[in-house]
Amino acid sequence: MKINHMVVLLLILGIAVFGCAQAPSDAMDKEDAIMEKDNAMMQKEDTIMEKIYTGKVLAGTGATKYLDFNKADYDKALKEKKKILLYFYASWCPTCKKEQPETLAAFNEINEQELIGFRVNFRDSDTDADEEALAKEFGVSYQHTKIILKDGQRIGKWPDSWDKQRYLEELSKI
Repeated sequence: MKINHMVVLLLILGIAVFGCAQAPSDAMDKEDAIMEKDNAMMQKEDTIMEKIYTGKVLAGTGATKYLDFNKADYDKALKEKKKILLYFYASWCPTCKKEQPETLAAFNEINEQELIGFRVNFRDSDTDADEEALAKEFGVSYQHTKIILKDGQRIGKWPDSWDKQRYLEELSKI
């Protein structure tokens, strides 16, 4: 009888040891799978976030957006080698006020992944230091000036007023 109790005890002990050893392994496998899934989701979110610009969208219903300028978005667009339109805008300027609906209409029509536009405040109450530095960098001396960049290089500077068709023509050239 003592042997039977000993065998039963060893059997119970063996099941406990092997059963416990097996359970954490299964738990670890499940935990690892969950962690891998979470990491994949986080990487996907990071990729999506990299594509998102934070500035206020003024126009653009497709891939192309026209945004209120902020330095982070501008730097991101440069890094991504986007084609960039900079429109130097003053809230008090009658030409700017007249032209902005044309700018918005053009950006609402364009659907090009590699193009982005920024309305840069110029010599008005909303102008910040980054906008002042940008105007200085490109030698902008007055409002409603447009600068187009490709691969971070200026390819044109226009001080004249454009209608929607002119925007579409000029932006299709880059």
